[in-house]
Amino acid sequence: MDQPLLYVLVGIVVLSFLFDLLLDYLNSTLWTNSLPEEVKEVYDQDSYKRSQDYEKENFGLSRKKEILTFLLTMAFLIMGGFGWLDEWARGVSENPIVIALVFFAGVGIIFGVVSFPFGVYHTFVVEQKYGFNTITIKTFVLDTLKGILLTSLIGGGLLALFIWFYEVAGQWFWIYAWIVFTAFSVLMMMFYSTLIVPIFNKQTPLGEGEVRNAIEAFAKKAGFSISNIFVIDGSKRSTKANAYFAGLGKQKRIVLYDTLIKDYTTEELVAILAHEIGHYKKKHVRKGLLMSVANTGFTLAILALVIDNPALSQALGSSVPSAHLGLLAFGILFAPLSMATGIMANYLSRKHEYEADAFAATQYDSDAAQSALKKLYKTHLANLRPHPWYEFVHFSHPGLLKRLKHLKKFSTHDTRNYSTG
Repeated sequence: MDQPLLYVLVGIVVLSFLFDLLLDYLNSTLWTNSLPEEVKEVYDQDSYKRSQDYEKENFGLSRKKEILTFLLTMAFLIMGGFGWLDEWARGVSENPIVIALVFFAGVGIIFGVVSFPFGVYHTFVVEQKYGFNTITIKTFVLDTLKGILLTSLIGGGLLALFIWFYEVAGQWFWIYAWIVFTAFSVLMMMFYSTLIVPIFNKQTPLGEGEVRNAIEAFAKKAGFSISNIFVIDGSKRSTKANAYFAGLGKQKRIVLYDTLIKDYTTEELVAILAHEIGHYKKKHVRKGLLMSVANTGFTLAILALVIDNPALSQALGSSVPSAHLGLLAFGILFAPLSMATGIMANYLSRKHEYEADAFAATQYDSDAAQSALKKLYKTHLANLRPHPWYEFVHFSHPGLLKRLKHLKKFSTHDTRNYSTG
């Protein structure tokens, strides 16, 4: 076992864990059951206390999971657990692809067994307590099995290709891996809603009526060609509402949760969809894809420089160098840089959210956009006062209060003077 590098790996895991604990603590310092002045336009006293209780319960459950996962990771690092798994995988086959698949399957099963009870408790206790959960045990079990199967097929397939490229392409293996991962990302962006979502949810075309007419009228005015407007049966799992835009080119579609249609006015629905269309019109989807592709290439290029180093495998408790152990050790070593790129991605995402909000406000109606956001955050019992540092690191969307302040600049702008017939 390479002791110096092992100490580095342990140090990174410990520092990352302590950093997350610090952010969690800072976020908790702003909890209060008394109604802060700045949230009075969204919450009353009772609903705000309820949102704080919901936040605290989720925080407590998440912290327990983080601590247990941290202790398990430390045990595996210090006691050579990953080396033991590697030895076990090598007993199954001599093929490097099979060894890698068996190794990561073992890691996934062990850590999955630890995290699974927390998911069950969150769904059937916390979400149930606050009136969000509508999923049955049967659906939950089926979702879990489907998720495992998809992860095995897709994740296993990509891992197998990665190891194969490593074995046959020499030092340029990362270029081939980059090309495949990029192609996969584009395909998922185009076809996720038509290939993956139907495995879990039923999507039906939005019927004729006031909502569809209003959406189509706004889309036409905004120069956005869309014929695929679908309703997804989100209510079979949760009362929470959502909407999203998916796909590229002719595959693009708008998807509304049935809970959204049930609880929101036509104006609020169009404002939400105007926000989603704003992402497309501002080319945020393409920018995000390009950033993801560049980040993947950057990561793979660095990985290619160190993956052959036997010290990586030795630090994890194996005397036999391998790509899969090098990949795992690199993932830990790269964590600080990965966090930095994640923070940059969140910053860009928040910027895009402001731009999409501005599009909805100027092209449709700021007041309707504000009303929809208030309802979304309130019904989801969202924390409206996150600590600035917690928000800076973890939030891909600006806080509600910041978004409302931004939207109020456009409050006198209402362009709903077009026909919805």
